Amino acid sequence: MPLSDHEQRLLDQMEQALYAEDPRFASVLQGDDLRVRYRRRLVLSVLGFVVGIALLIAGIQYIPLSILGFVAMLVSVLIGVSSYRHMPRDADGKLASSNGAPAAPAHRRRGLMERVEERWQRRRDQYGR
Repeated sequence: MPLSDHEQRLLDQMEQALYAEDPRFASVLQGDDLRVRYRRRLVLSVLGFVVGIALLIAGIQYIPLSILGFVAMLVSVLIGVSSYRHMPRDADGKLASSNGAPAAPAHRRRGLMERVEERWQRRRDQYGR
């Protein structure tokens, strides 16, 4: 059920008051975009894999260095696969935004209460209540 105009105005005022009163706390509540977090982990895992290959090749004469390279490659692959699996997807299986909806335009920034309301709605829909 959508909020009435009066309720929406009250929530917007509360959000603005929170940002004005404690901007640090409000920024913590803002949350991270999961796509960015997992994409960063995926890129770092690729870099770790490349470093592992370099160590493996460089360690031809020194076996412990080769073992270290192999372990680095293995850990990088595990982190990369885990990050790729956890990236949010929509119903078609394509990568989606962190809230499961089409990505919002970059010039429009959603408010705290708008995000909280969307998350609440998703939970209600997910558990059929």
